[in-house]
Amino acid sequence: MRSFLKETDLNPAEAAAVFAVARRLKADRLRYVTPEVLKGQSWGMMFFKNSTRTRVSFEVGLSELGAKVLNLEARSMQLSRGETEADTARILARYLHGLVIRCFGHATLETFARESGRPVVNALSDFLHPCQIYADAFTLAERFDPVANSMASLRGKKLAFLGDTACNMANSWILGGALFGMEITLSGPAAYEPSPEIRELTERESARLGLKAPKALFTPDPAEAVRNADVVYTDVWVSMGMEAEEEARLREMGPYQVNAALMAQAKPGAFFMHCLPAHPGQEVSQEVLDSPQSIILDEAENRLHIQKAILHFLAEHNRA
Repeated sequence: MRSFLKETDLNPAEAAAVFAVARRLKADRLRYVTPEVLKGQSWGMMFFKNSTRTRVSFEVGLSELGAKVLNLEARSMQLSRGETEADTARILARYLHGLVIRCFGHATLETFARESGRPVVNALSDFLHPCQIYADAFTLAERFDPVANSMASLRGKKLAFLGDTACNMANSWILGGALFGMEITLSGPAAYEPSPEIRELTERESARLGLKAPKALFTPDPAEAVRNADVVYTDVWVSMGMEAEEEARLREMGPYQVNAALMAQAKPGAFFMHCLPAHPGQEVSQEVLDSPQSIILDEAENRLHIQKAILHFLAEHNRA
């Protein structure tokens, strides 16, 4: 039973096929046509964290693919009273055909996938956010290759990630960059450098899939990071669960704000991206958010289309 817990759970050919399906589903939606590949299925959406884009895009996507959707708030389940994740997974497997989970520890996803025997989709963990990366990459392919929107158009492109380079989004770009053949440069305070865990995972997955040695470089100099960048990316400096560190994080990451002066040091016409929600005046200036280089609304919309394509892939594969 295939799940989607990390970027490299799909090999390059499968990822390219998902891009092609997403392109078709996006076009078909304008004609109110969507293949109901999940018709007759019931899927649970289990959220340990608050959400806007993830919740709405997945609920709409599952519904349009024909599934019945159950919203499962972790705090209102017996999990909150001590029932184990393994027992919960085994029970839910008797009711549901699949699960979308947004959680804290990545091990939660692995437990539910292993113990339920049902397809599980990672809607975010503290370690990785693969659906967001696929949506981002799909959005870039639309810009780099407007005719075919081919994943191949991403090869050799440089993305600079600024700020907390140990967060789940930075991790996902390191791993996703290897899958897509992109050069990833990260810049932030030394204390927030990418972890050995993500570097080891990327090396291991690259070897398993036969990918070229990943290019993920870290520099404390933001100007160096964005030089010749095709894309400049950032994320919030204080993620959910890190509120106690807010004062220190804002102070230490101040020099890594993406503003007009920093964007000017990237390639002319470089795109700005942010997974949202943004905090204008912290990790990014309002001027950049509103600029023609900002494609944040396109990437937010494409969460819907790429997630439907991932669900479509899992449905077709797991039915075989």
